[in-house]
Amino acid sequence: METQKHANTPPSMYCGVRRKWVNTISTRNQEIQAEMTLRAIELLALPAHRHPALVLDIGCGSGLSGEILTELGHEWVGFDISPSMLSVGLERDVEGDMILADAGHGCMFRAGSFDGAISISVLQWLCNADTSYNSPAARLSTFFSTLYASLSRGARCVFQFYPESDDQVTFIMSQATRAGFGGGLVVDYPNSVKAKKMYLVLWVGGEMLVGPNGEGQGVKQRLPDALDFDENNSTVRHETRKMQDVRKERHRKNKKIESSKAYIQRKKDLNRSRGKTVRAPCWLLTVRMCQMTPNIQAVGVGTSSFFFFFSRFICSHMAFV
Repeated sequence: METQKHANTPPSMYCGVRRKWVNTISTRNQEIQAEMTLRAIELLALPAHRHPALVLDIGCGSGLSGEILTELGHEWVGFDISPSMLSVGLERDVEGDMILADAGHGCMFRAGSFDGAISISVLQWLCNADTSYNSPAARLSTFFSTLYASLSRGARCVFQFYPESDDQVTFIMSQATRAGFGGGLVVDYPNSVKAKKMYLVLWVGGEMLVGPNGEGQGVKQRLPDALDFDENNSTVRHETRKMQDVRKERHRKNKKIESSKAYIQRKKDLNRSRGKTVRAPCWLLTVRMCQMTPNIQAVGVGTSSFFFFFSRFICSHMAFV
């Protein structure tokens, strides 16, 4: 039934539905999403006179981000493409209003309704399409243009997302710019592999109003500073393995280059010192064979006979020390 209702929706959306279901039942993922939501709210930079603010949660899922907005004293409205995720939110009795809608079809709200908007791990799914009429460019254009109209003057929207490539980031930002948004990209922990997070911070108009009801002089919008490692603690908890790899690489570069012959001899000496049996080299076995078998001479004896006795000798003296 759910598949028929959203038959025209890109299949990647359903991957997002399954991922969000896992996020709902996993405590660790809940903590990660809570951290990203708090960071997104911080990047919103809501003015003091807009408290409590009305925030739009794009791709709200089961309402995990909305609960944090409620704890901070804000009101929120969310929409998601998954009925199952919305039903989970209803079971959890979240306080926000949740709507079944597809972001690719636009944000159908009255103009200037929201003081800000956040989105966690959703924006990249709008770049996928399985049919020609589900064009990513058209979906993004519809989404950003209607979102722009839904936000009040000076409001911001923050998207945490996982782009596939730099080209996808450029493509998304170009569609947002065409819709009238200003802003840019904020990358937290850019030198980290696992802790790196990307936030697209957009705003409506070039100034943020600091007074109630549009009063007061506006403050020029600018991108917030990205988070990075401090001097006292230059790593995060996800960076332990990476630092170990760096140490191993440094040790490998400083290590002296050893020839194969020297390596084999060093290993044999080490095994002898430990009392282990070490096989003698082939040339030494040949000399011992000629010494212990006077009837066989390397010169004047047929090649086949020589190798016959040589192989018999090696088989009986493999444990020579």
